[in-house]
This record gives sequence, structure tokens and C-alpha cells, in this order.
Amino acid sequence: MPKSRYHSIFQQLRKQRQRRGLQLSLLLVVILVCSYFVGLFDGARLMDGIPSLWLIAQESFPPDASEWKSWLKPLFETVAMSVVGTALAFLMALPLGILAARNTSPHPLIYSAVRGLLNLLRAIPELVMGILFVAAVGFGALPGVLALAFHSIGMVGKFIAEAIEHADNGPIETVRSTGATPFQVISHGVLPQVTPQLLDLALYRWEYNFRASTVMGMVGAGGIGLELMSALRLMNYDVVAAILLLILFTVTLVDTTGAVLRKRYK
Repeated sequence: MPKSRYHSIFQQLRKQRQRRGLQLSLLLVVILVCSYFVGLFDGARLMDGIPSLWLIAQESFPPDASEWKSWLKPLFETVAMSVVGTALAFLMALPLGILAARNTSPHPLIYSAVRGLLNLLRAIPELVMGILFVAAVGFGALPGVLALAFHSIGMVGKFIAEAIEHADNGPIETVRSTGATPFQVISHGVLPQVTPQLLDLALYRWEYNFRASTVMGMVGAGGIGLELMSALRLMNYDVVAAILLLILFTVTLVDTTGAVLRKRYK
């Protein structure tokens, strides 16, 4: 290979390194500016908070689990909220995800409208939805389920649409060439390719929704979060520590269950 060729390759590699270095530098500047803006560099303020944290830690131990029996029903309610919320989200997100994928949407206007709807649902936090549904249907687990479901629709629908768009076009065209209807193309050419990804997504979203459902009680949506919020308001930090340990145990159990299911159905 001529020296000029080596020189050209070297110049391209050097430009790539310089471009990546510039991008990383800009990213670092953005992080530093944001850190300064939120007060991360305010050392005096951070140091002032250490005694308060130490006092709370002292008041939290030993954890007081004397009322553990009364926490079992709210804890089950939290688990049920996460299961039902995830199931409802997938039932509603699957058709929306199909309509939001370029290769399965029947019309560009439908594609744009459904994408906009998914963006809207994704943009509203669960807690805000929880407040809205508490105002609409009252206190209890129902508004928590609805809040988790509708927020999850935005996320799950987007992932489903992207999985469909990245599906291999060969099997889809093969099914179409047989004269199949659009529904048959989706059921025989698209869904078999993305089903493993959807199962992973369902388990991941269930794990996420359980964590999110633990704070739904803070807005009156029931569950173990309501017990946690009550203990925080009364500043019973030993009770708070016991409830947090119970939540930690349940989160670990949910994560382990999800990992086992993913391994089994992989």
C-alpha cells in the first residue's frame, strides 16, 4: 500500500479521535454546568446535611416491625397494582405499537397521531397521573393501577413499535406474497419475530411498575406506599426503616422472579 494511502487512513483516524474527543468534552461541560446548577458543588450545604442524616439514621435503628401484620395487605395490594397495571398496559400498547411502526401502520397520519399519543402518555409522570386518577375515581388501588397502566402504555408502545420496525422484512414480505390480510401479516410475519423481546419487556416493565407502585400511596393510591408516607409524616423513622426493609425484600423477590422467568422463556 502506498505511503499516501497510509497517510490518508491515519488522517481519518486522527480526525475521528479529535471529533470524539470534542464530543466527550462537550458532554463533560454539560454535566459540569448541570451539576453546578443543581448545587452539587455547594460543599457547605452538603456538609450541613450530614448531622441531620446521622440523626435520622440513629432514629431509624433498630427498625420497628411490630405492626408487620398490618403491612401484608398493603404490600399485596402493591404487588397486585404492578401486575394488573402491566397487564393492562400491554393489552392496550400492543395495537398502538403496531399502528406506531412505519412498516405496519396503515397510513402516515395514523402513524403520526399514535406516536404523538405515546409521547404524551410517556411525558406525564406516574405520580401526576396518580393524582389525576385519585381525583377522578377516589382513593385506593384503582387509581394506582390506572396511573401505572397509562404511563406504561407510552413506554411499552414505543418499544413495541421500535421492535417491529427492526424486524426482518423477509418473513413479512413472504407472508404478504401469499395474499394474506394485514392482520395475518402481523400475526404470522411480525409477531413471531418480536415475541421474545416483548416477553423481556413485559418482565422488565413489571419490575419497574412494582417500584413505581410503592410510591403511589404517597398520592392516595393505596398500597405499602401509604403506610410508608404515614410513618414519614409522624417522623417514626424506626417504622420507616422496617417498611423500607420489607419493600427491599419484596423488590429483590420480584427481580429474582423476573430473572427466573426470563431464563426459562429465553
